[in-house]
Amino acid sequence: MSDDQMDSVEALLQEARLTARMPEPAERLRLRQAAGLSRAQVAEAVGVGRQTVANWEDGTTDPQPPGRFKYLRLLEGLAQIHPTPTPAQAPAETTPPSAAPTAELAVPETAWGPDGLALQGEPAPCLRCGVTTPYKATDGRSLHPGAMCQPPAPAAPQAAATPAPAPVSASSPAPAAAPSPVPAPVPSRPQRRAKSAARAQAETAGLIGQAVHEELERAEGDADAAVKALIKRAIPDVMRLFEETRATARYTYTAYPALPDILEKPSKKEPDQIWEARPNFHHPDYSLKIAGSISVTALDVNAAYLSALKTWLPIGKLEHSTGADGVDPKRSGVHLITPAPWHHPHLPDPLGDRDQPGPIWVTNATLRLLLRLSGPKYGLLEAPVIHESWTSGATENFLDALRKTLTAARETAISEDDTITLEYIKAMYSKFISTMGESIHNREMVRQDWMHIIHSQAYANLWGKAYKAHQAGLDVIAMMGTDELHVTGDWRQVFPEGRGVAQMKIKHSDAKASGEYTVGKVTR
Repeated sequence: MSDDQMDSVEALLQEARLTARMPEPAERLRLRQAAGLSRAQVAEAVGVGRQTVANWEDGTTDPQPPGRFKYLRLLEGLAQIHPTPTPAQAPAETTPPSAAPTAELAVPETAWGPDGLALQGEPAPCLRCGVTTPYKATDGRSLHPGAMCQPPAPAAPQAAATPAPAPVSASSPAPAAAPSPVPAPVPSRPQRRAKSAARAQAETAGLIGQAVHEELERAEGDADAAVKALIKRAIPDVMRLFEETRATARYTYTAYPALPDILEKPSKKEPDQIWEARPNFHHPDYSLKIAGSISVTALDVNAAYLSALKTWLPIGKLEHSTGADGVDPKRSGVHLITPAPWHHPHLPDPLGDRDQPGPIWVTNATLRLLLRLSGPKYGLLEAPVIHESWTSGATENFLDALRKTLTAARETAISEDDTITLEYIKAMYSKFISTMGESIHNREMVRQDWMHIIHSQAYANLWGKAYKAHQAGLDVIAMMGTDELHVTGDWRQVFPEGRGVAQMKIKHSDAKASGEYTVGKVTR
């Protein structure tokens, strides 16, 4: 059997594991305890945190990829070693005559639609927490997905025996009525989700600090050696962070979908058919070869790929459609289009440096940019002609929790002048994106479509900054890659200066140590 066939078989097995029925939370707990394993041991083996294992065992959250695959494999093995005891094997228990036996309610799993979103219906009290929710379980009853349940209020302590009230005579004044207890306000669903997200972000940020501390100790304080070790472990570490940040997610995703041929590489040295719209723009009216006094500043976009994690990603298996049927605000993927010509030489072409005319496969991020620019707000070009698409139900917030966690850790590292953590964080998000496709360094997912969409989103974000500079009266001299923008004039009146993700800084390189240079005007 060839390597390609083996990869296809493994992809099918991974997809089957994704949909395999997970044992109920009580059974997960029983199997771990029967094997004498601690939550820390299971967390280490599966690649998640101890709290995540605890959430899986009490039913707060359902296991999600990539940890779901390893966890399911572990439970299957433990179930063979420690099968469920039969009633005859179960230890006999005596029930006090005064106590009636109570049956524990088995809570079913959350129901998921083919698009990966949790199914909704008529709001009703949740099976677990009693708070009204529109989300449904597999049997049709209401059930919060993930960790969205409101924790039950602690039971009030049982009051001591109260003496019987004294009889009231006709002449005695009537006792005052006791005030009714005011029920505690129940947090709204957004409040509960925000609280869960804040708690998860704090926990995952702690993992980043813990890793830096571990490698500094191993390197005995050698910063360079610690950075090299952190970069080496960046991929498994960021995948663990990814899993942790999905603890409160309300939808599943497909980690190994069957991708169309346009997303497959013909060979290791040849690219697939997706055009990411990478820019390489130089203003035709200015030249470095001509002596002049026009001052230009080369600007650097901070953490461009980190910002691009906020983009519309397809979370299910890609489905084919023709014409404009595949274009939907809540779907994402790749599209075959014929773009309209670009008639603005003073602005970068949103399709990047492309020489060949005709139809081209682009990502949803590029298509959304083209459709915006063809709308009434911009009116810069005609809308593209859409021939066919491969799309799935999508969300813009799929990687947002991971993005926020890394961004917050990055800001803390900057404020503390912690270059070691900065390099570690940069390695995590850059390698996370670059290994999403076919990579021997990351077997947890194969999503070339995600990698292309995130790249394209970074280029689209850069185009937006170029347009903002142009609208403010600056000339855009050059725009290249994901983070390089060269402009004339007072750029600080347009962009805030700094190292934050929403700021810009002067780009320094060997060729232009100061990040500033002069150009001349081309005469025509």
